[in-house]
Amino acid sequence: MVDPYATARELIQRTGTARSRDMVRAGVARAQLSRLVASGDLLRLSRGIYTLPDLAPAEGREGLLVIAERLATPRLCLLSALSLHGLTTQAPFEVWIAIGNKDRAPRIDWPPLRVVRMSEKTLGAGLEPLPIGHVTLRVTGVAKTVVDCFKYRNLVGLDVAIEALREALGAGLTTMDELWMYARLCRVARLMRPYLEALA
Repeated sequence: MVDPYATARELIQRTGTARSRDMVRAGVARAQLSRLVASGDLLRLSRGIYTLPDLAPAEGREGLLVIAERLATPRLCLLSALSLHGLTTQAPFEVWIAIGNKDRAPRIDWPPLRVVRMSEKTLGAGLEPLPIGHVTLRVTGVAKTVVDCFKYRNLVGLDVAIEALREALGAGLTTMDELWMYARLCRVARLMRPYLEALA
């Protein structure tokens, strides 16, 4: 007979999360999953996605585990990246992800997503690994995030972009050379020039 807790724990420990359908395939009944959640042995992150209480991510990062489980190649950007790099005091209630111009926008029930379309040329630029529990996501690095804030200033606000630029340079998290490189790649060098020159 299958021990539902041992089976669920074994599946979850491999990647940090497990889907209900995978646990059902392994012999755990849906009613048993509900009882494990009620008893506190499992933590339900989102519909059909579970983790263990001792593997639960830091406050505010639960949505990132769900994103990692549900999306094939999540790329965190803009306000989510700013928050992860410590460049803003605001915690966005949406998870900001970048997709290609022709990609289909993902549809999930939780967490709420803000989808930003980028060209293939800029989509993969400046991505860094971000370990969250047992999984690794990709997030735009500091320089690319700051430049993206200028490029998508109509979405995040020019004041957010300027604050991110000041914070990143002031904390030594990026260099002028990196910022210029991404500014040229994203075609916002002319827009950013006066701000970069003022802080040089």
